[in-house]
Amino acid sequence: MIPTLRTTTSLDRMGMKRSDEAYISGLRDAPAARFLVLADAKPVINSNEAKTEASIRWFAQKELQDLGLPTADALFLGVERTTGVGHFAVAVSEHRAKNAPGGGAIMRPIVDLRSLAMQGVMSADDLSLIGQAKALTHWHESTHCCGRCGGTTMIKDAGWKRKCWACGQEHFPRTDPVVIMLVTDGERCLLGHEGRFQKEPRMYSTLAGFIEPGEDLEHAVRREIFEEAGIDVGEVRYHSCQPWPFPHSLMLGAIAMAKSTTINIDPAEIEEARWFTKADVQLMLDRKHPDNYWVPGQQAIARALIKAFVDGWWK
Repeated sequence: MIPTLRTTTSLDRMGMKRSDEAYISGLRDAPAARFLVLADAKPVINSNEAKTEASIRWFAQKELQDLGLPTADALFLGVERTTGVGHFAVAVSEHRAKNAPGGGAIMRPIVDLRSLAMQGVMSADDLSLIGQAKALTHWHESTHCCGRCGGTTMIKDAGWKRKCWACGQEHFPRTDPVVIMLVTDGERCLLGHEGRFQKEPRMYSTLAGFIEPGEDLEHAVRREIFEEAGIDVGEVRYHSCQPWPFPHSLMLGAIAMAKSTTINIDPAEIEEARWFTKADVQLMLDRKHPDNYWVPGQQAIARALIKAFVDGWWK
């Protein structure tokens, strides 16, 4: 099972050409170039009347110029593998997008990425491209000033680097590694509920936490599980990973074998944790549990880990 938020293969990112200004400007200024617009980090999309299908609304450069929207610092996403057409992202405020001359009609609908992923109305490739653009945009918005000297940073390498004008320090897009893990004792799995999900009191998911400096994946898994639920863990196996642009994480999925089963939660971390049988979890996956318990949807790696437990992946 593959989560819907993943890395796209439809575009070649052409990392070796990002610093070639002539190449990038040639792609950007070509009539065939296509631009994704993020309005306050939310994409402008196409959607059918029933709102059951959606896709990225790609703009030509002239369309954006006619709307008065900037393209000079557009973020380079990559080139179409078959045609070589360049694809870019432009980030503006939602107010500016909707209030551009003629923008009120064109710049709609604007929908946040998480909703699109949860609704299952958009292709995995489109979701991935939006995620890539969203993570880059967030990084740029938080890196205007140099963390070394406080000077102003400038966009370089088609949006994949910023450089301080004062001290020359180079800054690169940030990705935060996160472990997300399903704990099992062989017959049951441990799922938790976080207090921040107040609107979904019956949703249970896997545990997760940031990898700290100097840690490997296995140590982070064991530490986080013990800190959050008081469970000692032995063997840890890597399962899969998923980019998670909220705002710029990489989720490293693992399945861990419990050495103890007595739960002792840290209420500052999670609100509740409990053991569930495979039969319970299958009902939760199918949204048929008698207590209306459920697990995250297709967009999340947590569901892939939970499904792997039910399918006997550990064997």
